Amino acid sequence: MVRKNELDEIADMLGSDVVVDTTTPLLYIGRLTEIGDYFITLEDVDVHDSNESPASKETYCIDAKKFGIKKNRRRVRIVRSIVASISLLEDVIEY
Repeated sequence: MVRKNELDEIADMLGSDVVVDTTTPLLYIGRLTEIGDYFITLEDVDVHDSNESPASKETYCIDAKKFGIKKNRRRVRIVRSIVASISLLEDVIEY
């Protein structure tokens, strides 16, 4: 049996728009371009600080799916140790 490592498990998301939720107030929405040992890299990114907005992280994700990504960074490297979850933007369920 071939054992996958955790980097292989998200490799199918490369090139797709993703939502990266963190253990901090920051939420990242952008195109996943790189998966490294210590960082993941997104391009054409919206960095959202939920402490500075009335919108919750969940509401912000839904709005990004409905209205598009509001890009405020060309590229962001996110330390993998603060990543709580990664999902495809297309998998966000609108309600």
